[in-house]
Amino acid sequence: MPIQSANDHTSLRGLFALPDDMLYLDSAAHGPPLKAVRAAAQAVLQNSATSWLGGAHWRADVERVRALAAQLFDNDADAIAMIPSAAYGLSVAARNVPLRAKQAVLLLDGQFPSNLLPWRMRCEEVGSSLVFAKRHDGQDWTSAVLDTLDAHPEVTVLALPQAHWRDGSLLDLARISDQARARGASLVLDLSQSLGAMPVALDAWRPDFVIAVGYKWLLGGYGLAWLWASPQWRERGQPLEHGWMANDRDALWHADSRGDVLPLAGARRFDAGGVCDALRLAMAEAGLQQVLAWGVTDIAAQLQRRTVALDESLESHGLSALRTHHHAPHICGVHLPPQRAEAVRRALSQAGIVSTLRNGCLRIAPHLHVDITEMARPIEVIAKTL
Repeated sequence: MPIQSANDHTSLRGLFALPDDMLYLDSAAHGPPLKAVRAAAQAVLQNSATSWLGGAHWRADVERVRALAAQLFDNDADAIAMIPSAAYGLSVAARNVPLRAKQAVLLLDGQFPSNLLPWRMRCEEVGSSLVFAKRHDGQDWTSAVLDTLDAHPEVTVLALPQAHWRDGSLLDLARISDQARARGASLVLDLSQSLGAMPVALDAWRPDFVIAVGYKWLLGGYGLAWLWASPQWRERGQPLEHGWMANDRDALWHADSRGDVLPLAGARRFDAGGVCDALRLAMAEAGLQQVLAWGVTDIAAQLQRRTVALDESLESHGLSALRTHHHAPHICGVHLPPQRAEAVRRALSQAGIVSTLRNGCLRIAPHLHVDITEMARPIEVIAKTL
């Protein structure tokens, strides 16, 4: 199927396998299904009857998909590891970055559990603590993080997103990184809610590790996620597991119980066992090809047109007080009155509009299949229901 430009909406809708009567605005939960991704999966399943004949091209397939993912970061395949989930990658980071007793890890208040639980476990192991940045009186997340950093000199690790998972509120990671690096702190980023919808700026952020799932804005399937490791961790980082696929095969197969086993080059040392199966690779490859063909900068620009249209609709209905300010181009939130939030959720569902309600915030996350004119529909339902 030909790959169209991100600005050509009339042809984009046909690339997605979605019911005509559904307005899917929940890409932050799961990316809308691409027909190309489904076709790739079906081809693998159809060919599985002959998989016992051998996998002569298996390593080439793995490295081809790794190279595609690398284009979203710094185009260095040696920097990329294949992992099963964001939680796995964040656990790798928590195991490696320096953290000692009486030091602290800084997280956002209400941070997604996958970027909370690994740090909680690590802090319990070494006798360190968690510190949470909280917004006050309309404060943005960047100021909240910097104020928390100033107030807690014990912070030596920051584990942050680029956009908050509930309402898309943005963080200025370059400013935060400057402050973190000035005090020698490590920076770990979970880009699960932005990679593929917003460009990365590794030179400005200078992170230790970056993690992202493949099934949201990268339009792949479950079970294959991505870890980017900075040069120091590619050389000396410790993986969570020690499977055969992350090690040099020649040394591995000829080693006895005392022989040397060498990890593969770069971040491949962090590759998890079992994730590089044909089905997951094929789905990831189809999704990555489409995202790269559109171009992340163009995707961000086009998605911003959609979320701006939603903000304008809120204003036209006299509901601008409910909007999220300074949000990402692809995710925004409508902060509903607590007593009406569930009624709004039901009304949207009955209208065929799919979104997520989290703690009274209705998260709106369109992808390119949504026409800009459709962004007024959820606000019309909300206005009638409140």
